[in-house]
Amino acid sequence: MRIGINMLLWTTHVSQEHLPLFAKLKAVGYDGIEIPVMDVRDPAHFTMLGRVARDNGLDCTTSTALPADQGSPISPEPAERRAASDYLRRVIDCAHNIGADLLIGPIYQNIGRFTGSGPTEIELEHAAEVHREIAAHAEAAGVRCAVEPLNRFEAHLINTMEQARDYVRRVDHPALGAMHDTFHAHIEEKDPTASVETLYQTGKLFHVHISENDRGTPGRGHAQLRPTIAKLKSLGYDGWLTIEAFGSALPELASATRIWRSIFPDAEQVYSEGYRLVRHAWNTR
Repeated sequence: MRIGINMLLWTTHVSQEHLPLFAKLKAVGYDGIEIPVMDVRDPAHFTMLGRVARDNGLDCTTSTALPADQGSPISPEPAERRAASDYLRRVIDCAHNIGADLLIGPIYQNIGRFTGSGPTEIELEHAAEVHREIAAHAEAAGVRCAVEPLNRFEAHLINTMEQARDYVRRVDHPALGAMHDTFHAHIEEKDPTASVETLYQTGKLFHVHISENDRGTPGRGHAQLRPTIAKLKSLGYDGWLTIEAFGSALPELASATRIWRSIFPDAEQVYSEGYRLVRHAWNTR
């Protein structure tokens, strides 16, 4: 098991000003960082980030989301689906430049863009066609992709681990799996802790986000973080446990995640207390 933290705690685009954080996170004990890949215009920038991370003893995973102006895999319009495919290819190339072997996120639709009904067979198959192409590109780049189920207020295509399992089976490519996020599971699952087994038993649980019910400091809410970590350990999970927390300091992210108030006093509380919670929960179960 490795413990990581998503840099979305600070920014949607890691730049020179954020590089001093790498040493601080390593000093706390983190094994790695999750770098958001949103702006793909400068692939060389991500090569630099990966190098600096490695120099600080940190491995990297990557995350992304589909901007509204970059198409959608579930669109009825072929041009929209092609635009999404092209964007995701560029994201994968940036992940490769970082040296990451994993890209995660809701890569199946634009966050907060709804049709007014549940997922249709046509939408699912459109997305699967895009992801079969993307998975082949990712495999060639040495990157695996993990789709992230989101809660019903952010997406409609994939909300639960059961839906994620079925979707991964539909795509049927070794480079595409799914992930579990404790925040979304807290909203959507009948049993958030037991739900991790749904995907784990298929061998397609590629990643886990440890995220509080308010998306703040892990351990200061009531999401089932410790029970979920214990369940993962009992199953034999040996991947990343990556903390994901969002504040109100980033307007574009706060709007997307519906965070309208301060959830924590400062980032240090999140990454220091969060690390201790994950480490203690893993070591004492």
